[in-house]
Amino acid sequence: MSVETITLGCRLNFAESEALKAGAAAGTVIVNSCAVTGEAVRQTRQAIRRARRERPDARILATGCAVQLDPDTFRAMPEVDEVVTRDFSRPAVAAGFRQRVRSFVAVQTGCDHRCTFCTIWQARGPSVTLPYPAVRDAVARELGAGAAEIVLTGVDITVVEGGVEGGLGRLCERLLHDLPNLPRLRLSSLDSMEVDDALLALFAGEQRLMPHVHLSLQHGDDLILKRMKRRHLRRDAIRLVERLKSVRPDLTVGADLIAGFPTESEAAAANTLRLLDECGIVAAHVFPFSARPNTPAARMPQLPPELVKARAARLRQVAGERRSAWLDGLVGSIQPALIENGEKGHTDSFAPLFVAGSIRGETGNVRITGRTADHLVGTFTL
Repeated sequence: MSVETITLGCRLNFAESEALKAGAAAGTVIVNSCAVTGEAVRQTRQAIRRARRERPDARILATGCAVQLDPDTFRAMPEVDEVVTRDFSRPAVAAGFRQRVRSFVAVQTGCDHRCTFCTIWQARGPSVTLPYPAVRDAVARELGAGAAEIVLTGVDITVVEGGVEGGLGRLCERLLHDLPNLPRLRLSSLDSMEVDDALLALFAGEQRLMPHVHLSLQHGDDLILKRMKRRHLRRDAIRLVERLKSVRPDLTVGADLIAGFPTESEAAAANTLRLLDECGIVAAHVFPFSARPNTPAARMPQLPPELVKARAARLRQVAGERRSAWLDGLVGSIQPALIENGEKGHTDSFAPLFVAGSIRGETGNVRITGRTADHLVGTFTL
């Protein structure tokens, strides 16, 4: 029997699932959990129950952030055979998700910040940077196994230091120098306060660094950002995007945004809506606020659930309209792209794409001829 992984949450989890899979016994189903919201925890429990129904003879192993925070709850589930907590202070380089030609390689885990809504630092502990040689060797192995694009991932990858000698920009620079066969390098979520000058310079001059950033912005109102204990204000986010686009005009921006944070006024919510335009956000991950146990935000005055839901829906709607306009604007253009699986892939700026008759791993310039509700359609140019 094969080993199956069911992964919830972030790209780091996908990378770590691959490492867990390699060490698991045949017939195991690994459920790698997420704790970023109450809904993510609920989905984890739901995935475990579904796995038991679909694989009644399998050994179900539960692990990940939700399990790390509350192992007894998962041990009490009759569907779970084993609960595994981990020592994140001594992480191994993890890489995975190569079935789509894109491989996620971990460079860091843990977090030294204490955002008032977040429990991930409790689950994963303080920030730990992986040594550069280990990261370089992991990337080289993934390329040797057929990966066409590498995504560097972690909890807070902009803080990498020590073994990488100089931060995320220097790490990317060294990887691209040491591995000339690395054709495409992409970055997972970035903290806007920690994007260094070396990374900006690399965006300006290195075409192998993909022109898309996903920023951990969370909100567009200064008072709410302070209550979240974020380290930036709205003007900092806007200025960073201006600097990025000044050096790489084709760069696109995604962002994580929370709707309905405690004490959020209508004016504060409107400031987040305005941020979509001011930062040119074309890929918004919108989270309705979810009070997590043992966090300061859980003790703040909460908004009514129906109001949180409504504000999240409105933010998603406006973000969706911006994204739709962006995709419309690409029709008729020529975009460099990578096909990942099933004739589907992404442009370098991370627009989803379908090219009929294309093959897994194919790269090149695509003439965009149209679009559907959620992706572009095109043909490779000669």
